[in-house]
Amino acid sequence: MAHREFKSRLYAQFARIGAALASERRLELLDLLAQAPRNVEALAQETEMSVANASQHLQVLKQARLVESERDGTRVLYRLADSSVLDLWLALRAAGEARLAEVGELAREQELEPGGAHTITREQLETMEQKGDVLLVDVRPAAEYEHGHLPGALSLPLAALEERLPELPIDRPIVAYCRGSYCLFAIEAVSLLRERGFEAYRLDDGWLEWWATRRSASADVGSTGWPSAR
Repeated sequence: MAHREFKSRLYAQFARIGAALASERRLELLDLLAQAPRNVEALAQETEMSVANASQHLQVLKQARLVESERDGTRVLYRLADSSVLDLWLALRAAGEARLAEVGELAREQELEPGGAHTITREQLETMEQKGDVLLVDVRPAAEYEHGHLPGALSLPLAALEERLPELPIDRPIVAYCRGSYCLFAIEAVSLLRERGFEAYRLDDGWLEWWATRRSASADVGSTGWPSAR
């Protein structure tokens, strides 16, 4: 094979990945699948797309080998193809944060910037946990919690938070986390908790970042790089 032919064919394969990522809708689907496998109906509802539109985007991702699917009864369940896809998404996100000022502006508008009001870091959380005086709550949907969660976290989905407030200790700090740095669930949870008199804080990252850090440290993950459901 000639040098130029090899290069052209090689970069054409890499371009398949770039083309698959060139859609804000498909990036959102990848971000959701990083939390837990889902069927197309659930993904369509979460992203406010029609089932047909969500299915089309998933097929593009599948053709680029970024997601895989399997039959789950009468439905098709989608998941990230492997941990390299998570690395790709996190790398793309990090490049956007570094190079696009608009990303930081959007985060500030939603009070998602590091060091924001009522926000703590993972290091601060660890200090609080060592003292034994904090309740860590996962406010993502239950299916995501069951797929994997931070050690010691209580599942408390945002949709059920208000009715479960009587279960929570009023005399202990509560730290809420959700999907990741750009998830709004924890902000909403902390706002509600503080309105009701609780001392509440938002973790400045979430499941996605914790998972990536644990895997890079060869922590408790499966043979494919996916976390244990704990």
